[in-house]
Amino acid sequence: MDYSQFLAMKQEIALLVVFLLVFLNDTFLPRNAQAAIGKVTALLFGIFTLWGFCPVVIGEGVQTAFEGMYETSPVIVAIKNILNVGVFIVLIQSLKWTAGESQVIRRGEFYELLLVTLFGMYLMISGRHFLVFIIGLESASLPLAAMVAFEKRRYESHEAAAKYILTAVFSSAVLLMGLSFVYGLCGTLYFGKIADVIAAGEVTNMVLLVVSIAFVMSGMGFKLSLVPFHLWTADVYQGAPTSVTSYLSVISKGSAAFAFLVILWQVFGQVYSTAWEWMLYALIILTITVGNLFAIRQKNMKRFLAFSSISQAGYIMLGIIGNNPMGEAALMFYVLVYIFSNLAAFGVIGAIENNCGKVSMDDYNGLYKTNPRLAVTMMLAMFSLAGIPPFAGFFSKFFIFTSAINQGSVAIYVLVLIALINTIISLYYYLLVVKAMFIKDVDDFTVQPFRSACSERVGMWICVAGILGLGLISCFYDTLLNVVGLS
Repeated sequence: MDYSQFLAMKQEIALLVVFLLVFLNDTFLPRNAQAAIGKVTALLFGIFTLWGFCPVVIGEGVQTAFEGMYETSPVIVAIKNILNVGVFIVLIQSLKWTAGESQVIRRGEFYELLLVTLFGMYLMISGRHFLVFIIGLESASLPLAAMVAFEKRRYESHEAAAKYILTAVFSSAVLLMGLSFVYGLCGTLYFGKIADVIAAGEVTNMVLLVVSIAFVMSGMGFKLSLVPFHLWTADVYQGAPTSVTSYLSVISKGSAAFAFLVILWQVFGQVYSTAWEWMLYALIILTITVGNLFAIRQKNMKRFLAFSSISQAGYIMLGIIGNNPMGEAALMFYVLVYIFSNLAAFGVIGAIENNCGKVSMDDYNGLYKTNPRLAVTMMLAMFSLAGIPPFAGFFSKFFIFTSAINQGSVAIYVLVLIALINTIISLYYYLLVVKAMFIKDVDDFTVQPFRSACSERVGMWICVAGILGLGLISCFYDTLLNVVGLS
């Protein structure tokens, strides 16, 4: 075996180094020195994130390792860097929560589990063999169940963890069933070889191939919270600690979207119009519509953002339809904007919850008068998620709609029209939060004036800078388009 192949896994190896440093710090340093483990982890990961943008990491062209089971390229590195930015924000925003009395003993485990899940997501994105992909998928899913149950003294956290692990196991079983059909039909688990067998017309049972694709899409649909595989999402988001919920809503969803794009096009792209085009259209319409309609009824802010994230997953899936550089760049840009927008909202929710334990939308009535900075941050997040110009969310939706309609078919025009109509619906429920903070007047404010922790403010500042910066400098999309062109 040529061990130089590991050099292609620069980001994975560097992430393992960060993990080992955090683990050694948590295990062997004196207890009084462990108080800084959160800051140390954020610092190490910040350096790791900046290092990921170096030319030596990005490289040129496609590199493979282990007989093609692993692949990296400039666009794959860019995808991982986008996820790193989100993880860095989550780490900063979680510093106060992990320093609390109930979490201080096991805060090291939180950071270690988070880094392990990110490593699994890396393998999902770079894997070009379904064995590597499944290893990455399970490495990302199982530690997340422990993170959801992290507040072990809360019944809601236990319930959320049970629902998450059962759903994860069931979705993995469905996915593996579909992959077993694929292996039986094609005799291989390599992405490229499966595509070659399908392109050569060597698949004798097309009905079974369609069934296997449906199983694969169902299994991935659970990970992305696509309707009708979304029923776990609201309960898990509500029961999990807010820092874990924010991680689930953006990082886990973003990595699954990128992996889904690779699987659908690199493996089953030859049968797009005959096998899975109509499945994808149905999933997108159901996901956007159901997510929006159920979000209107929510009063708990975490459940509200859970159904919002379901709807956003439908918009993300629009980027998968366009199998071209524009579609891939639009998907990357959308996930990046979604990271800043959603984490800004969760930053405000986390700050208020850590201070007074309030998570209901009614508790936000008159927030502008007591905590104007938090109210403005939440307003910008809502405007961006709704797609109001000139904020970043407007351009992310514009680019993803443009990439989709480049297909030119009547069906795609109808699909984009339905998505646009749903954008109007989403505008209504996002503005409900803004109305509560700025317009509703109450005599007795539920959330009294307070000063959020420095780490929480830094996390929100980064998110606000991303929302405004990517809106005013939306030409960053062109940079992503050029990166896609290098791969």
